[in-house]
Formats: sequence, C-alpha cells, structure tokens
Amino acid sequence: MTSPLPWTLAYLLPAVVGFLLGSIPFGLLLTRAAGMGDIRNIGSGNIGATNVLRTGNKALAAATLLLDALKGLVPALAFNLMLGPVPAAVAAAGAVLGHMYPPWLGFKGGKGVATKIGIMLGLSWPVGVITCALWLLLAALFRYSSLASLLSILGGAIAAWYLDPWPVALVISVMVPLVWARHHANIRRLLAGTEPKIGQRSTSAA
Repeated sequence: MTSPLPWTLAYLLPAVVGFLLGSIPFGLLLTRAAGMGDIRNIGSGNIGATNVLRTGNKALAAATLLLDALKGLVPALAFNLMLGPVPAAVAAAGAVLGHMYPPWLGFKGGKGVATKIGIMLGLSWPVGVITCALWLLLAALFRYSSLASLLSILGGAIAAWYLDPWPVALVISVMVPLVWARHHANIRRLLAGTEPKIGQRSTSAA
C-alpha cells in the first residue's frame, strides 16, 4: 500500500512516536516509585512484568503488564485511526523496538511480549484477542509464562495473515523472531526443564 501522505508523516513520525512511547521503562519506574529499588537488580534483571512479579508484588506486576501493553496499543491504534494501517504498522514496530532497546537504559530493555500484544490489539483487535486467549490457555495448562508468550504471539501472527492486510500481518510476523530472540535464555531453560513457573521466585530466570 502506497500512502499519499508525505513520507515524514506516513513513516518517520509514527516510527519516532512509537519508539519513544515504547522506550518508557514502566517496570523500572513503578518498582522505584514503590520503594523496591532497581528491578534490574532483582531476579533476571529484566524490566518486564514477569520479573516484577518475582518481587512478590502482584499489583505492580499487573500495572507493568497493562502499561507495557498500552504503550504498544496507543500508537498503533492512534495512527491506525488517523493515517491508516501502514503508518500504524510502522508505529507498532517502533513501539516494540523502543521497549526492547530503550536508549535511556543502554539499549537493554524488556522482551517485548506485552508491548507486542498491545500492538496486535491496536492494529487488529481480533488478532489481539486470539493472542491473549492463547496466552491464558497455555499459561493455565503449562504454568510457564515464557512458553505461553512464545507460542501465543506465533499463533497471533499466523492468524494475522488470514484476518489482516498484508502490511499489518508482515509487521506482526517480523516482530515474532525478534521477541523469540530475546527469549533465548528461556528457550534453553525450557528445553533443559529448568525454567521457573509463573509466580516462582528466582535469582536467575529471565
């Protein structure tokens, strides 16, 4: 799809806005505000909701999950409504990359699952709902957050090719290997049978 808008408005602006919103480290900010110190010194050192949950504070973990999803949903949905699916897809990609590689944290951010689910909901709510339903089902069955995340976003990407325009499906699909790559340590532990389950505290799990 070729946008009639200037490329700066159709691509550059959505990418920058998406990246900046995605780079807000809510897990770090919330745990510091709660007087829990630096989340990067706890558990895996990751700034995402799963590691926040390892502090034992479920409310903070839920808030981190929601905010990380919103920073993907908001730019994707806003640009989708204002400029169409292609600028929205660019904003969505920027949000996930901003979450994974925030410049304020030395480009060491989260793994992108919640933000990716947020962009799915913003770009295509049916795909987002399918992804969330898959995550809940797999998490309930296996009790591994990482496994549920990896398989649910893959399932959502497959669904996108049946339900969405190809630019949207392409962005959703391209984000899958990036998220999987960020889970390389989890994948190794899953294969070794040493991955901690949901709610289990650990000093090494990611």
